[in-house]
Amino acid sequence: MIIKEIEAKSIIVPSKLPDTDYVVNPYTGCQFGCLYCYATFTSRFAGQPRTSWGDFVYVKKNAVDLARKQLERWPEARQNASVFFSSVTDPYQGLERKYRLTRGLLEVFVRHHYPGRVTVLTKSPLVLDDVDLLLQLNTQVGVTVTTTDDRLSRFLEVRAPTSSRRLDTLKQLVSQGVSTYAFVGPLLPHFLNHPHQLEALFARIAETGTCSMYVEHINLPMYVRQRLWSEIHDMPLDVQELYRGAETLGHRQAMDEIVERLAEKHGLHIKLGKAMVHRELRKD
Repeated sequence: MIIKEIEAKSIIVPSKLPDTDYVVNPYTGCQFGCLYCYATFTSRFAGQPRTSWGDFVYVKKNAVDLARKQLERWPEARQNASVFFSSVTDPYQGLERKYRLTRGLLEVFVRHHYPGRVTVLTKSPLVLDDVDLLLQLNTQVGVTVTTTDDRLSRFLEVRAPTSSRRLDTLKQLVSQGVSTYAFVGPLLPHFLNHPHQLEALFARIAETGTCSMYVEHINLPMYVRQRLWSEIHDMPLDVQELYRGAETLGHRQAMDEIVERLAEKHGLHIKLGKAMVHRELRKD
C-alpha cells in the first residue's frame, strides 16, 4: 500500500452530482479497492495506473486548514449550500483512524455553526466515532450496502467492511438519533434473475430503522469493465452475461420495476424518485 501525504489546493469543491452543491474528499484513492468503483479514474491525479486502485491513498494533510479558511471566506448566500462527504473516496477508510481528517473537517463545520445540509456516505463503522459531531450539524449519514451476502461483498468490495457490519452500523446510527439513508449502489446485475436476494437486502435495510435510500444502476465505463471482467471469469456464464448486459435498456427497465415494487413493499422511500444512472444507455 502506497500512502503519501500531500498539500491540496482545494477541499470544498463544486459538485457534479445530483442533490448536492459541494463535495469534500479528504483522500485521493481508497483502501477498500471495490472492483466496480467508478472513482478509479482519479488514479491519474495521483500519477497511478487504474489497475492499482485500492493500493494507494494520498492524504490531503492540509484539508482541515483549507476548509476553515474557505468557510470563513464564503458569502452568507452560500452558507446554506449542501456539502457531501465524499464523492470519489470513502471518508472513513482505515487511514481515518490515524489521520482523522474527516473528523477534523466536521469539527470545522461545527465550529462554523454551518446551517446547510452535510451528507456523509461510507462503508465503514468508523463513522460511529463521530456521532457527537454529526448530531450538531444538519446531517444525514448514508451507508453503502449492496448485498446481504458477506462472501460476495468480500469478493466485490475487497477490503471494505462486510455487509453485515454495514447494516449493523446503520442500525446503531438510527439508535443514536442520526438521520440515515442506505445507498444501494451499484445494483448488482444478478438481482435481475434473483430478485429474492434484492428483497432480502431491502428487508434488512428496513429492519435497521432506515426509511430512505438512494439506488444506483451499475456504472461500467471501459476501465471498470476491464477490472471487473478479469475477476468474474469463474462465475457461471449466465451471471457473466447479466453483468455484461447491465447497461442495456431492457436490463435497467426490468431492474427499475423490481426496485420500485420491493421498495414499496418494505416501506422504503427512493430518493430522487428512481434509480440513478451515470452513463448513456446502450441499445443492444
